[in-house]
Amino acid sequence: MNTAGTIDRPLTHDPKKQAPMKPSTDEITGSAPEDFTTTGAKDSRQNRTREMQLIPEALARAHMHERLHEAERERRALRLVTARRMQRRAERASLRARRALAMAVMQ
Repeated sequence: MNTAGTIDRPLTHDPKKQAPMKPSTDEITGSAPEDFTTTGAKDSRQNRTREMQLIPEALARAHMHERLHEAERERRALRLVTARRMQRRAERASLRARRALAMAVMQ
């Protein structure tokens, strides 16, 4: 089946290989000059739409930022626990060495 791609399923994802965008023939070009208030409303609506579309990205970014900080806190806590365990082990080894030295000196 050799069909052209659709908007939902493009033939290729490479923008250079896709067909160029052409203005629609339904619109009458140059029919009336645009009013500034209409343009401003359209732009603000467009910005709002763009902002609304970017909200999930911002939420995901904030969520990942929080998860990274949480992982870093866990790594720090794990390093602290490991350091304390190693310190206790070193102290026990030091005590054993002192006892061994004391026993050797006493005999």
